[in-house]
Amino acid sequence: MRAIVIGAGPAGLASAACLKRRGFEVEMLERAGAIGARWRQHYESLRLHTSRARSSLPGLKMPRQWPRYVSRAQLVDYLDDYAAHFDLHPTFGAEVRRVSRELGGWCVAGSMGEREAEVVVFASGVNDRPRRPEIAGLESFPGTVLHSSDYRRPADLPGQRVLILGFGNSAGDIALDMLGDGRDVAMVVRSPVNIAPRELLGIPITSFELLTRLLPYRLADRLTAPILRAAIGSPEEYGLVSRDKGPAAQVIEDGRIPLIDMGILAEIRAGRVTLRPALRELEGSVARFADGTGYEIDALLLATGYQLDLRPLLPGIGDVLDAVGRPLVSGGRTAATGLYFCSYVVSANGQLRQMSREAEAIARDAAQVFRP
Repeated sequence: MRAIVIGAGPAGLASAACLKRRGFEVEMLERAGAIGARWRQHYESLRLHTSRARSSLPGLKMPRQWPRYVSRAQLVDYLDDYAAHFDLHPTFGAEVRRVSRELGGWCVAGSMGEREAEVVVFASGVNDRPRRPEIAGLESFPGTVLHSSDYRRPADLPGQRVLILGFGNSAGDIALDMLGDGRDVAMVVRSPVNIAPRELLGIPITSFELLTRLLPYRLADRLTAPILRAAIGSPEEYGLVSRDKGPAAQVIEDGRIPLIDMGILAEIRAGRVTLRPALRELEGSVARFADGTGYEIDALLLATGYQLDLRPLLPGIGDVLDAVGRPLVSGGRTAATGLYFCSYVVSANGQLRQMSREAEAIARDAAQVFRP
């Protein structure tokens, strides 16, 4: 039995390895030119927010001598080692353009021609296309504008004053990067927030997701709220506004990870990072905000996330995607036999751990259905 895995990042590697261990003949298709291409392109200072113990993929642990929170470069090395360990050899430069039903299976068509298989796994992840908001006056802004997906190092954002649009984890990490380079940093925060420390009582915060598996997630939020307040205080202490739901509810209901504090709160408290309301427009090099204030800037970083829509790749395949093109089921059997999706949900236990669980579940189900 043949399986095609679309994507050669961590989710694709995990899916391919698990299917191969179940006896499938696996082909991996990757539109970029390397394994883990997105991780290779992430900013150089990146470290995982999840611990090494919870970040290994199925069948191969990360080296014990590595630090608790591994670097981007270490993760890239691990992905290369993982592919070698399981003898995985993706076809690079293979851009998938259509997946359609064929008698007894699926046809995957794209720049590499056509491939047929009984099982197809989409594993290219939720970070598909950068979301770039429309900003009045952007076309006449004389400084540098970058999406966080294009940022590698502080030199990519020349000038002294940097405005970061967003308050997620990439925004926080890049703000610290810029401060370390001696820049003036302001961050636009439009919405209420949840914030969690990277560790709580010396335990990685993602380890507490066990509570959400044992208890209703809203109850888990209520139980952990006093501990979080004792550890980092409330968002209001930093000039922010608390969300009307806890971190676990935010992940499960909204599909968004809270900000994991890697040191940004201390910088806000010390006044080295200033917070601004919604960006209304740019007037030359001056950013104008919803409260009427202005701030002259040299560079603008868009930490505004990504958008995903798989509908163009799956024409005529019903009951597998929602109204905006996101998978209805990730990590399990879908309404279309043999078609699976891996790592398309946001998880409180860390994305690498989640995709590992999903890859194992997909391979197990495919083996039950097709018995290779």
